[in-house]
Amino acid sequence: MQAAVASVWVGNRGTVKDIPGFSAAHDANAIRKAIKGIGTDEKTLIDILTTRTFAQRLQIAKEYKSACGKNLIDDLKGDLDGHFLHLMVSLVRPPALFDAKQLKQSLEGIGTDEPIIIEILASRTSKQMKEVAEAYYTVYGKSLGDDISSDTSGHFGKALLYLANARRDESTKVDEHLAKKDAQTLYDAGEKKWGTDEDQFIEILCTRSVPQLKLTFEEYKNISKKCIEESIDSEVSGHLEKLLLAIVKWVKSPPAFFAGRLHKALKGAGTDEYTLTRIMIGRSEIDMLDIRAEYKKLAGYSLHSAIKSDTSGDYEAALLKLCGGDD
Repeated sequence: MQAAVASVWVGNRGTVKDIPGFSAAHDANAIRKAIKGIGTDEKTLIDILTTRTFAQRLQIAKEYKSACGKNLIDDLKGDLDGHFLHLMVSLVRPPALFDAKQLKQSLEGIGTDEPIIIEILASRTSKQMKEVAEAYYTVYGKSLGDDISSDTSGHFGKALLYLANARRDESTKVDEHLAKKDAQTLYDAGEKKWGTDEDQFIEILCTRSVPQLKLTFEEYKNISKKCIEESIDSEVSGHLEKLLLAIVKWVKSPPAFFAGRLHKALKGAGTDEYTLTRIMIGRSEIDMLDIRAEYKKLAGYSLHSAIKSDTSGDYEAALLKLCGGDD
């Protein structure tokens, strides 16, 4: 599992890195002592679980099970509560399973929690999505695509299916001729005609590679004298508009995309702890350093100070560790 985690869910701008001299047995024992007995030693749990990588945490959970004969997640659930519990449990889950569970919760029940579905599907690579779909099927015995089809509809549902089925090209090669052609197709499908051909927007934005789309957006600006976001804003509406705009933001800059999501989760009345937890964990090994820089640019103050003023207790302490410093 370590190699799998390393290849798809890890970047080089994270705040959490493999610690040298790591011993899963030593950490598992320290966690067992922190949980055992009257009262829980939350500080030890935070110090260990927020400073080990995904791969290392999975090894700790495995070691814990073989040493105690018990499941670490079950023991955490027995001892902790609230948002701190959700964060600690999420740290011990493989990234693909973490996404799969968030998608399942968002898809079931009354209505569909579109912001979470949009955020996850717009911002995962095809390799990541394949792992998420696999985890989803393993846990729920149903395909993610089938659940999306039964909970969403129309162009929005179609676009989500493209993303859930990992249709995005992952190649790094850029085809200039195709970028010009796609830019013209998008212009013809939106600005140039009465009504909008949403299928063309979906086909291009949900299947082309990131470098290919970057060039396409530049070509689009040359043709239409507008940036692609302005055209989507005026030509598309509802959930599909939000999804396509999220894709464009993510393609242009993943750190800016996630900084925007965090800013929304932290500002105003009430904090969106689920989004906060999801992004702080999910990006801690990929690009949290860049997200912090983008956050400061966007908000005018640091992510660290926003977390400090909006959260408290053990939950705050754990998030600040994942944040990895002030700016």
